[in-house]
Amino acid sequence: MNSEIKKVIFKPKHAMEIEVLELAYVTKRYLDEVLRPHRTNFHQIFLLKQGNPTHTVDFKSVPLHGESLFFINKSCVHSFDKSGDYEGLALIFTDDFFCKTDADRYFLRNAQLFNNPNLFSTISLDREFSFFYDNILRIKDELKMPTDSFQFEILHNTLHNILLRAERLAIQQNTQDIKKGADYEYTSLFRDLVENQYTKKKSVGEYASQLFISEKRLGQATTKILGMNPKEFINERIMLEAKRLLVHSNRSIKEIGIELGFDDPAYFFRYFRKYSESTPIEFREKYLNT
Repeated sequence: MNSEIKKVIFKPKHAMEIEVLELAYVTKRYLDEVLRPHRTNFHQIFLLKQGNPTHTVDFKSVPLHGESLFFINKSCVHSFDKSGDYEGLALIFTDDFFCKTDADRYFLRNAQLFNNPNLFSTISLDREFSFFYDNILRIKDELKMPTDSFQFEILHNTLHNILLRAERLAIQQNTQDIKKGADYEYTSLFRDLVENQYTKKKSVGEYASQLFISEKRLGQATTKILGMNPKEFINERIMLEAKRLLVHSNRSIKEIGIELGFDDPAYFFRYFRKYSESTPIEFREKYLNT
C-alpha cells in the first residue's frame, strides 16, 4: 500500500518565502521525491521552455508542453512525470510572502490561476514567453542581492506583475468569461468556507447562514460561476479528499470516514459509493493495482 501523502514545506535559502529553481535541477536532484504524490504549503508556477511531460494532479493527467505556464495550488496532491522531461523554471512562493494586504489576499483568492474548478491552470504562451522568462529571472537575480529595504517591494511587485499578466492571459484563453459581481463574491466566500469546514459542515444551509443569504441565492451564485449547485460542490470537495486518503495513505476505511466527519462507517461507505459508483475498497484497489 502507498505511504502517506508527502508534505513538502517551504525551506527557503533566502529570508523571504519566494524562490526560483531550474526544473531540470529539481527533476534530477529530487526525482525520487517528486515522483511520489505530495502536497506543498506553497504555490507553484512552472514556466516550461521545452519538454512534453505529463504531470499528475489529483488523479488527473495534465499534458504539458514547451512555452507554457502551469499553476499548481498549494492544496493539490500532485506528482511529476517519471521521464523528468521538464525544462524551464519553477517559481514558488507562500501566502505569507504575497499576502501582505487585504488586496493581495483578495487577488490570490479570486485569481483564476489558482482557483479554477480543476485546482490547476495551464496557459499557452507565444510572444508572451520572453516577458515571463525575463521577469522570473529578475526575481532569481534579486534574491542573490544583499537584503535591503527595497528588496521585498521589488520581489513582490515583480511577482504581482507576473500574476496579473498571467491572469489576463488565463481570462483570454478561458472560453467562459466570468464576470465579477455579487455572484462571484458569494461563490468565492462559499469556497473558502467549504475548504476550511467541509469535514464538519456538510449541509448547504450551514454555509448559506454564514453568508447571511438563502440557500436559493447561494445556489444561483454557484450555478452561474461554477456550473454546479452548492451541494454538488461540497460533495466534490469531500470526495476529492476521500480519494486522496484512500490512495495515498494506509488508513483504514473507518479511519478515513471519521477524519472526513462520518461517525458511522456504513454511512461513509454508502456516501462514497453514491458519488463515485464504486465502494471505497474498490476505488483503493483500482488505483493501487494500476
